Amino acid sequence: MKALFVEYPKCTTCKKALKYLKDHNVEVTERHIVEEVPTEAELKEWIQKSGLEIKKFFNTSGQVYKEMGLKDKVKDMTMEEAISLLASNGMLIKRPILVLEDRVLVGFKEEQYEAIVKK
Repeated sequence: MKALFVEYPKCTTCKKALKYLKDHNVEVTERHIVEEVPTEAELKEWIQKSGLEIKKFFNTSGQVYKEMGLKDKVKDMTMEEAISLLASNGMLIKRPILVLEDRVLVGFKEEQYEAIVKK
């Protein structure tokens, strides 16, 4: 299985997730979320594959999110507006994102990763 692992290398959650994948011999292509910000097209595809609401893709604990006062704004945005905003700054996007052929996982929950590894 080959997967795309979108991360911010200094993020401790990203480090844990990557270690988990490597410990379980999951081959990933690593991508720095700030140096290579996901495009609007990628985000749209990933959101659909994830089955999650768009707000789950926002890094709500991040400094940029808080500075922009997005807590009350995101719920009133259209899908297009939210995707455009996410694509404008990688630090707004929750990470890590694990992109697989048939699904996308956002954040790191060991039980979700475990289900993939056991496939």
